[in-house]
Amino acid sequence: MTRYKEIDITKVRTYSATLRPSKVTTSLEGTPCEAGTSMARFFQNLPGILKAGDLLAVARAVVEAKAKGKPVMAMIGGHVIKTGCSPILADLARQGFITHFASNGAAGIHDTELARFGHTSEDVAAQLEDGSFGMAEDTAALVNKAAERAAEGTEGFGQAVGAMLIEEDAPHRGRALLARTHELGIPYTLHVALGTDIVHQHPTARGAAIGEASLRDFRIFAHSVSNLGGGGVVLNFGSAVIMPEVFLKALAVARNLGHKVTHFTTANFDMIQHYRPHVNVVSRPVMPGGKGYAITGHHEIMIPLLASAIMEIEAGNL
Repeated sequence: MTRYKEIDITKVRTYSATLRPSKVTTSLEGTPCEAGTSMARFFQNLPGILKAGDLLAVARAVVEAKAKGKPVMAMIGGHVIKTGCSPILADLARQGFITHFASNGAAGIHDTELARFGHTSEDVAAQLEDGSFGMAEDTAALVNKAAERAAEGTEGFGQAVGAMLIEEDAPHRGRALLARTHELGIPYTLHVALGTDIVHQHPTARGAAIGEASLRDFRIFAHSVSNLGGGGVVLNFGSAVIMPEVFLKALAVARNLGHKVTHFTTANFDMIQHYRPHVNVVSRPVMPGGKGYAITGHHEIMIPLLASAIMEIEAGNL
């Protein structure tokens, strides 16, 4: 049998581990939790490593942005609303921690249905078989009417939906982001791709109105983006395509017009880290200066955790 040559490792250079720089030390390890632990103590007990540290860094960036008077923009997908996070996000806005909401059409539809009826999210598989999926006439009537109202007047698309929910005194409007932002006087912009939303299946849908209303919301959104430089924050919750693309174009417009949109913080929170949120939110926008974070987890867990961390940092407990 042929004996193959082996490298001779008898003369490799070695050193003592006591002298080597290391990334992990015992000081970064987590502390066991106890029953009845406060949220502040919970965060203090987390390992000071990787995403635990990133979560607190994002929370600190939000608190610092509020103190500086800089925008904190929350971009959301429909699943965020369906997982029950609207009241938590609305409360952050009430306390000044979020200054602009932006979403795809689906999030606005789910928020509208919850405000009006107390329920949303149909059984798509079952209703697709007989063609009844998305055919809720009363939902489409309000959203499509809001598009026409915005296109014909001076309101934004999201602003018009929020106003209409308040005007009709929707029974669950207190937990609705669209209504609460309208009451707080902060923007909620709707960014719609035609044909993606159930309201587009209805004869009340007018493409010209939807397009004009959504385009106005893009310009409102871009104005907020133009003020991010020097400490603002962009949070993307669960929008895999629409909002990362809208954000990138708005950022290009703001910089093209001479706004110095650098040195701000971005973060993508989602169950899976997709391509567009990574490059369009976490990576490319902060290349000239700033910091981007990618944190993976379910919205119904991560959004309340982030909100709690923000509250504890604001209170001086962390």
